[in-house]
Amino acid sequence: MPQPTAGDVHINAPLTNISVAYLQDMGGFVADKVFPMVPVRKKSDYYFKYPKDQWFRTDTQERAPASESAGSGYNIESDSYSCKRYALHKDVDDEVRANTDTPLDADRDATEFVMRDLVLKREKLWAAKYFTTNVWTGSSTGADIVPGTKWNVAAGTPIKDMRVQMKAMHTKTGFWPNTLVLASDVWTALQDASDFLDRIAYTRDKIVTMDLLASVLFPNGGGRVLVADAVNNTANEGATAVMADLFTDDAFLCYSAPRPSILLPSAGYVFNWTGYLGAGAQGQRMKKFRMEHLSSDRVEGEMYFDQKLVASDLGVFFNNVL
Repeated sequence: MPQPTAGDVHINAPLTNISVAYLQDMGGFVADKVFPMVPVRKKSDYYFKYPKDQWFRTDTQERAPASESAGSGYNIESDSYSCKRYALHKDVDDEVRANTDTPLDADRDATEFVMRDLVLKREKLWAAKYFTTNVWTGSSTGADIVPGTKWNVAAGTPIKDMRVQMKAMHTKTGFWPNTLVLASDVWTALQDASDFLDRIAYTRDKIVTMDLLASVLFPNGGGRVLVADAVNNTANEGATAVMADLFTDDAFLCYSAPRPSILLPSAGYVFNWTGYLGAGAQGQRMKKFRMEHLSSDRVEGEMYFDQKLVASDLGVFFNNVL
């Protein structure tokens, strides 16, 4: 037997330049991208709404000499928001910290873990609030659209189907949609759809991108395409993971205001309470404080927000498109 052995001259130690963690790409999250984020100083409050019908009717009349002009007016309504608090903590035990090898950092990892959990929760709430059936009324039927021919078959017409509904929304509201949100499997199917590819056959750029799809759907500019591809483990803690896409088989077309504004509608707004003890722009707070009775430091995160559906007729939901 050779002496010394490999074990005599080398003791296994953690590598200091790598570790392995499944950190989901936050670029595929859409809850902070689709609708304007409205920073608010109060946890709850009211905002004003102008009824649509009164602004799309003309009461102007020809005026005769020595007579009054025709009169008209409008009502003002109000609605409310109320930011809810979502929170999670992770305790960092003193013994764990003291016994942690490089490159691990228990405090950094706990902070990352808590914040990502909060953001995933917000994404799930967004999907349940907006990316679902029986919510949006801007379509030609006033209900969800289920394509007669699925978008991933040869005869599918996804671009035509969407353009029909874009026109329907404009007729109902005076606004053209400017945002398309696709589940990742729908985006994958659209990249091979002849109804899309045939329209770019003679363009200079043959690389299929979300921007190219946006240029086809929104030829006047100002439109955007977002792909929602968050992944969620639906199993309870300690059970075998059940991984699933949070968004599948659906698409959502809407008008989203470029920014929070007076006298400008939007399908939705996300109200973030930034007036609470130094909360960030998205209503988030991270704290670390001592839990002496646990011999631990607690890393705690909070988010205050209200995802508000503002105008249901500014959205069209396409259900079961594949």
